[in-house]
Amino acid sequence: MPEDCIFCQIVAGDIPSRTVYEDDSVLAFLDANPLAPGHTLVIPKAHHERLNDTPADVAGEVLSTVHELVPAVEGAVDAPASTVAFNNGEEAGQEVPHVHAHIVPRFAEDGGRPIHALVTDRPDLSDDELDAIEGDIAAGLE
Repeated sequence: MPEDCIFCQIVAGDIPSRTVYEDDSVLAFLDANPLAPGHTLVIPKAHHERLNDTPADVAGEVLSTVHELVPAVEGAVDAPASTVAFNNGEEAGQEVPHVHAHIVPRFAEDGGRPIHALVTDRPDLSDDELDAIEGDIAAGLE
């Protein structure tokens, strides 16, 4: 557990949090700098920097917790919807190098945008390029 990881410090109890859920392997707490009322972070207690580094069973426990928390978070703040996201790596906007899911309650006039608004310069890929990417992803799973 890296000493400079703020989430590991929260898990250790060295930094207080507004914990909404905890079990042996997962912790969920309100974001200290929320994007919306009820913005909740769900983390594995063990330190893993990215989803790629997280064992499948731990990732499954995190996602299962997210699944359980979404309706509770939405209900707590009367949100009709939520955005659930992982920023996976610094280039994707991950600010804390400890894997974490965001549950961000959403409202009709919140000014937020959908996931498709993240990138403004979309690539114009040919069928051949798409076929090659499809093959490379499938090969990476073998």
